[in-house]
Amino acid sequence: MLRKAASLTRLPGMMHIGTGLVCGTKIKDMVQAGFHFIIFLADWHSMINNKFGGDMEKIEAAGEYFKHCFTALGLTEDKVEYIWASELASKPNYWERVIRVAKTTTAQRVMRALPIMGRDLKAQEVETASLFYPCMQAADIFEMSLDVACAGIDQRKAHVLAREAGEKLRWGKPVALHTPMLMGLAGIQGSEKGSYDEDPKLSSVIAAKMSKSKPENTILLHDSPELIEEKLRKAYCPPKIVEGNPVIEYYRLLAFPANKTVTLNRDQKYGGDMKFSTHKELEEAYKTGKIHPQDLKSNMARILADILKGVREYFDKHPEPLEQMQKLEAR
Repeated sequence: MLRKAASLTRLPGMMHIGTGLVCGTKIKDMVQAGFHFIIFLADWHSMINNKFGGDMEKIEAAGEYFKHCFTALGLTEDKVEYIWASELASKPNYWERVIRVAKTTTAQRVMRALPIMGRDLKAQEVETASLFYPCMQAADIFEMSLDVACAGIDQRKAHVLAREAGEKLRWGKPVALHTPMLMGLAGIQGSEKGSYDEDPKLSSVIAAKMSKSKPENTILLHDSPELIEEKLRKAYCPPKIVEGNPVIEYYRLLAFPANKTVTLNRDQKYGGDMKFSTHKELEEAYKTGKIHPQDLKSNMARILADILKGVREYFDKHPEPLEQMQKLEAR
């Protein structure tokens, strides 16, 4: 029997490489493994989270743009299924599911799951509508009859809620598959302060994730090679430091998964090119000072520009969705 999996995609604005490359690559892996994969366009959830001021028309435009981004990455409609949250919400039994999930838990437990919306754990004042969000996310899993729920590690509490509710309601316990969070270019040291998880390290990572509210801290899926290079040039990348270094992390999560070996192009007067088979080898070389931060940055810019070439070519041929999103972002 073909297994079903899905990833909830929030629609806040321009797609960054955390969503496009980290999550997108995992979706490709799942499709290749034989899963029927659903990319769940969470328009209702985005409205609850006040994206674009809760304007559904703008959120729907963002959803169409996201579909184009995934298509540009090779996730075409013959390989994955796209479902809108509003499609589920229009079904009479859906809201019964949401209520049944809510009846299995407490308000305090739901509040603990709110960091999936980017809320601080210590936040006291939240809209009542926000409490529906985790219950809806759990209900979505059962409404789509999923075997696997795929999301970023920041959404694990909602998945635990779904597993607990599923067991109590005898709906089954879905498998939860979590992808790592991609750090913003400013690193942990430049991230917003807040308590997003009981685990201090994970809280720091969530705080440092790609923030679309700070364009200079984010590499977008369709950025030009020149813009990628400019953003990476300003990235936090202290010499010999691996922990909390976003550029090192991009090699681990983006460069090596896309390439069997990674070559750092360097001037002969600095020792010439260096080749690495694993990210561990590269990290050790960086720790010992064999690689200069600028070499690490410039080569990452080149590698990323190459990985994203197909996306730029796609939007060159289909500019309308991107132009519409740019207009929405500028308002």
